[in-house]
Amino acid sequence: MTVFHDSAVDRPALRAYRLERVREQLRQRDYAGILLYDPLNIRYATDTSNMQVWTMHNKVRYAFIPTEGPVVLFDFHNCEHLSADIEVIDEIRPATAYFYFEAGQRSEELAGRWADEIAELLRLHGGGNRRLAVDKVDPHGNRALAERQIEILDGEEVMELARVIKAEVEVQAMMEAIEACEEGMRRMQAALRPGITENALWSILHQCNIELGGEWIETRLLTSGPRTFPWFQECSNRVIEAGDMVSFDTDLVGPNGYCADISRSWLCGDGPPSPEQRELYAIGHAQLHYNLGLIKPGLAFREFAEIAYQLPPECIGHRYSCLAHGIGLCDEYPAIPYLEDFDRIGYDGTIREGMTLCVESLVGRDGGRESVKLEQQILVTADGHRPLSSYPFETVLLP
Repeated sequence: MTVFHDSAVDRPALRAYRLERVREQLRQRDYAGILLYDPLNIRYATDTSNMQVWTMHNKVRYAFIPTEGPVVLFDFHNCEHLSADIEVIDEIRPATAYFYFEAGQRSEELAGRWADEIAELLRLHGGGNRRLAVDKVDPHGNRALAERQIEILDGEEVMELARVIKAEVEVQAMMEAIEACEEGMRRMQAALRPGITENALWSILHQCNIELGGEWIETRLLTSGPRTFPWFQECSNRVIEAGDMVSFDTDLVGPNGYCADISRSWLCGDGPPSPEQRELYAIGHAQLHYNLGLIKPGLAFREFAEIAYQLPPECIGHRYSCLAHGIGLCDEYPAIPYLEDFDRIGYDGTIREGMTLCVESLVGRDGGRESVKLEQQILVTADGHRPLSSYPFETVLLP
């Protein structure tokens, strides 16, 4: 139940690589294992899926991965058959849910039952090590594990660093998602005409993604005309008019569960763009390609921020939240902020071969009417980068 399309991906090779990446991080930290609740982390480690969005906010599914020993998947009621043929899973058990919707006033009692089971797995497969990484834990679970003398450690760090380097088989899986996304973009652009609403245009991408075996879209970031500025409004029933800029960010979880995160800005109608639209697009296009040209292994995050393209003063206040970010099953480590934000939220690190990144541009002006959003998905290679997204830019908007 993780392949909803015809795929050329070698699934056993994909699973083996990703599980070993997790265990490598556990060994480096001398952890006995990791307990995963985030559906994307479970997907990465086991290549299993079950009601991904629902289980993001209902804790009915988790996986125990010892550093050495059998992988145990705890799944929702009567769902064992969904993962029965996945070779990296050694055992499937029914999950013990203790969140309030499921447990009501028995939450603490059921959290104790849950913790007893986890503690027993640690006893059997931890070799006396009581150091357990957990990616998501709430107060009931935290207390219950601590009462059983289990040291709780940061599982998010483990998983982000495991996921950061992509094998070629992962890139192949990601390319199937990007191909589905770009087909959806082609259908959207063909349908873009005065009189269509933002919601109707955005729905085309959803429909195409599902048709081609994709899964969901994380945001609704498509806006038109004056709703493109300021950015981060989501699509509405506004009717798109001739001459409007239409800007969007796909944030699409496609086939194989991989994310295709591509942004473009289009002009609606057959008329010429305004001088302001040309200027905004030219700045965004220049920023994106200048920063892409800087990407190479060994480039420190801060150094990238220091040498990145400088937006005009009237645009800097409307900059995007980052210059670039990792991409995999969703937005992932690292997030590289602008230099203006680095002391506040930046962190040390270097760009490495095998990372997949999205390089971002958002351009809007003080007192302006519209924004241009552009974004390109790439693979970092030994000598620079390789584009993964190939959707064309709008020559009509360039000077």
